[in-house]
Amino acid sequence: MFKFLFDRDTWQEVFDSFGKNKLRSILTMVGVWWGILLLIGLLGSARGLENSFNRLFGDFATNSVFVWGESTGKPFKGFQEGRRVRLSLTDAKKIEENVEGIEFVLPRSQQSVAVTRNFLSGTFQMAGDYPLLDELQKKKLIHGRFINQNDIDDNKKVAVISEDTYKQLFEKDEKAVDQYIEVNNINFKVVGVFEVSNVNMGPSTDIHVPFTTFQRIYNKGDRIGWMMITGKPEFNIKQIEKDAKLLLKNLNDIHPKDTRAFGSFNLGKEFAKVTGFLIGMQFLTWFVGIATLIAGVFAIGNILLITVKERTKEIGVRRALGATPFEIKRQIVVEAVFLTLVAGVIGIISGGWILIGLDAAFGQGEDAAIVNASVSIAVVFIALVILVILGTLIGLIPAFKATSVKPIEALREE
Repeated sequence: MFKFLFDRDTWQEVFDSFGKNKLRSILTMVGVWWGILLLIGLLGSARGLENSFNRLFGDFATNSVFVWGESTGKPFKGFQEGRRVRLSLTDAKKIEENVEGIEFVLPRSQQSVAVTRNFLSGTFQMAGDYPLLDELQKKKLIHGRFINQNDIDDNKKVAVISEDTYKQLFEKDEKAVDQYIEVNNINFKVVGVFEVSNVNMGPSTDIHVPFTTFQRIYNKGDRIGWMMITGKPEFNIKQIEKDAKLLLKNLNDIHPKDTRAFGSFNLGKEFAKVTGFLIGMQFLTWFVGIATLIAGVFAIGNILLITVKERTKEIGVRRALGATPFEIKRQIVVEAVFLTLVAGVIGIISGGWILIGLDAAFGQGEDAAIVNASVSIAVVFIALVILVILGTLIGLIPAFKATSVKPIEALREE
């Protein structure tokens, strides 16, 4: 069926037609080239932005919300407006047990502390934490380990410090793990050093110590600073936030319509906005790229119509010598598909080089805005299929035009 594709005469005619109008053919191919270049370049850039976003948030439980107590905005059950709301471990436990869709509830407490070591000192933010924090907000450990369950159970005085804290309290290249730092006149053994993340979820923390140790040292009792609530993937984190706040109001005798009693930051909602933006960007990229491709292919169709007009007499001779209308149509469609594919392949190669340049310019380092800008083989294949389909369809217009003229009239054409 496709034997004609391997016919030397078929391709001789294609190249003869191209050679007669080189400049015109090249200019018409520019539209297709530009369309596929835009498609590959924009899709690759969108993928690079997505990769950068995933690298920043890949180690975070994104279906999460942070909740903390503030001051009441309405009087209720004998309590005056402006009452300070303080969360507790009991609140965290009740939420975990009674709100549908919750996977984890992580209570946290934090305080500014004075830290000294030998003759070096500084003021830092120290948090009491559970080992679960390392699962929900992965710490990039440079040395040592994070807090473990034994530290919690035994109320150990151990600390995991940030790289910035290390630089202030230790000499360059000095070993930190197993050394001691003094926090408000209490000695803590350093068990790990972590790299400060570019993305901070919640208050910035310089030192992590076991939650139980923190609560005991600072006499916090049942009180906590805030809690991180993580929902199961199939549940809506915005609904979980509403349910959790309503339960907290009931537990703390707060008016159900009080909007000031609790502060919150819904990471899942913000994450959904960014992912929605990325999806919209990809959709827009496909729309712009394909629209540009169609415009370019139509330009090729217009040029072929002109070419058919110029070759009217030639077509008449071929018809007189026995060429069937199908053979004439096939030849013109092959020319359209050939021009479209050549322009498309050049566009794909050009787009690939642009993505390589983007990756070299903006994809290096921890703060890279675009990470591994690329498109998959599947996208390239789909783009080529679209080109073939569009080239075939647009080639049919001049093809039918070529066969609509009777041979005798075509031979008389001057």
